[in-house]
Amino acid sequence: MARRQTPAELARKLENSRRWFELIPPEGVPIRFEVAGLAARFGAQLLDILITVVVMISIILLLAVLPFSIEPLVSSLAAILMLMIRAPYYILTELFWNGQTVGKRATGLRVLGADGRGLTTHAVVARNLMKEVEIFMPGTMLLVSGSVGTFWNLVLLLWIVIVLIIPLTNAKRQRLGDLIANTYVTARPKSVLLPDLSDSAPRLDFDFTPAQMEHYGRFELQTLESLLRTRSETRSSNVRRVDSLVQVAAQIRRKIGYEEPVPDSRAREFLHAFYTAQRAFLEQKRMFGDVRDDKHHRDDD
Repeated sequence: MARRQTPAELARKLENSRRWFELIPPEGVPIRFEVAGLAARFGAQLLDILITVVVMISIILLLAVLPFSIEPLVSSLAAILMLMIRAPYYILTELFWNGQTVGKRATGLRVLGADGRGLTTHAVVARNLMKEVEIFMPGTMLLVSGSVGTFWNLVLLLWIVIVLIIPLTNAKRQRLGDLIANTYVTARPKSVLLPDLSDSAPRLDFDFTPAQMEHYGRFELQTLESLLRTRSETRSSNVRRVDSLVQVAAQIRRKIGYEEPVPDSRAREFLHAFYTAQRAFLEQKRMFGDVRDDKHHRDDD
């Protein structure tokens, strides 16, 4: 009888079955992303196709109320409308929603540039026009064109099979359009840090001046982040953790010259507020080329 796997073993097996890759953004810090699964991509594609089909049917119904008959042209009109609706839909949504369509948003997917930078208009247009060549146009010809003959139907079917196999043969599941545009489809990472550290505690009672933000850098911010994310499993460890929060809050107040009193019961709220303000301050500095690694940072003369 086979041994039943433990939850930890099952979770490890699931983790190993996923595909990952790293991007190096302009900041130079590698970021790890999970390659989007084929099932999720298929689900996103179905939802996007449904949206474009609904729009196409709505337009045809509106045209049907006009004083002339469109019945002989319905098939050709549907094919033309789908091309006119579908390509702009994919291109515009991915451009304005940072690599996401409605379907990708619903399934937690996003398109990223392989160089770690933002998606360019060229990349978005290229990958989506190639989608027309890969699947949609051959598929439409198979559905609405019965006059091309058996041979060409087989050629079109073979082409569709080949382009569907391509994502299965490469580690990053890139289709032809992704290879040409140098893009990846990734599973959007679940946000863990930001809701916990930036949104969960009220911050209106704690204000910091720019001068108070000058004392710490990225290293100290990461240390504070680790402290705030630590969870206590026992009562005694929780007491020690609360004491640590109180001591750290007192040290930071003393270092930055924060004069307002902070009760021990609100030490965690204070640290949440300081973390959020310090992170925003450092990110703003980075935008202007000022990278503060730690508290020993000094501006160049």
